[in-house]
Amino acid sequence: MIAFLVFIVCIAVQAFYAGYIGTGRASRILPKPEQARERAFVTVLICARNEVENLRKNLPAILKQDYTDPTGRRLFNVLVVDDGSDDDTATVLAELTGRYEHLEVVRIIDKQSVGKKAALKEGVRRSVGKWLLLTDADCVPASEQWLALMVQPLSAGKEIVAGYGGYFKGYGLLNAFIRWETLHTWLQYSSYIKMGRPYMAVGRNMACESELLSWAMNEPLWESLPSGDDDLFVQIAGNKVNCAIVSDCRAFTYSPAKGTLREWVAQKQRHLSTGKYYKVGTKVALGLYGVSHAGMWVAFVLCLFTFAAPAVIVLMVSRCLYVWLKWYLGARRVNEAGLVFLFPLFDFGWMMYNFAFLPYITRKNKTSWK
Repeated sequence: MIAFLVFIVCIAVQAFYAGYIGTGRASRILPKPEQARERAFVTVLICARNEVENLRKNLPAILKQDYTDPTGRRLFNVLVVDDGSDDDTATVLAELTGRYEHLEVVRIIDKQSVGKKAALKEGVRRSVGKWLLLTDADCVPASEQWLALMVQPLSAGKEIVAGYGGYFKGYGLLNAFIRWETLHTWLQYSSYIKMGRPYMAVGRNMACESELLSWAMNEPLWESLPSGDDDLFVQIAGNKVNCAIVSDCRAFTYSPAKGTLREWVAQKQRHLSTGKYYKVGTKVALGLYGVSHAGMWVAFVLCLFTFAAPAVIVLMVSRCLYVWLKWYLGARRVNEAGLVFLFPLFDFGWMMYNFAFLPYITRKNKTSWK
């Protein structure tokens, strides 16, 4: 009887969340043409450490972005902060600087701190113009309109813009789960932004006012972790009116997913360590979502051996069809509709994921970057 009551409560909570996550119940915060002001100069900022191959491969696509004023004059530069690399990064950047006059390189010779916070701070200090577009060395934009689309909400008065940072499709179940988990995370935080409750963004595709980021870097919370600069920035400076999302597929970035379970686990430990610094309301809302998801599956299994089995099967099938439809619609918007056949497996797998990473969400800090 207790398991059945737990199942009913949990499935009701899950249905409620599914009605809001990724549905756009709050209208998309994008500027209308008549609201937009003139384009401002943008610095695309990349902090890199030992990324020689990624820089050689991806930087040209960033440097060739289509972002100009009405006269055709380019309105952006690309600033790469070489954070103490000991490979051939400096050589490759020197070659590219010779080919592209709007590429600037700042090199930190003697790396003193863990993580990339110092490199990011130096990059913001050396940036030009009022707007920043942040990405990583292993990311490539989906189109030449990436920059223009990502800063468009800034021209309408927004101060923080979250974009989608996807992963290239590869072989194997791990690659598929990484892409599914990235989709799931995007559906969550983009929906919360649309509801006026921002709590995170991804540093591989985020635009902002440079002065706002500079201010946030001097707040005490900024130094809580050596990584997690994207989430901490939103926690410090984000509010219900100054954040926006861009869901146009031309504004996405893509990077290679981790190839081994060990590499991916290390990455997720670092990413999830900021969760403990979220606002109380956000932690409660996200925690309730995760706990109700786990409770639903556990109670479902227990109820299969009771008189309530027929009822819970019907309810679970109804819930799954509803939630998986929502996920499919979200997946289609980010060109991941091919994951639909793995939704049943990954829905259950996400419960195991939460149990496995719970220590890093609640207490442990991952201190390394590269």
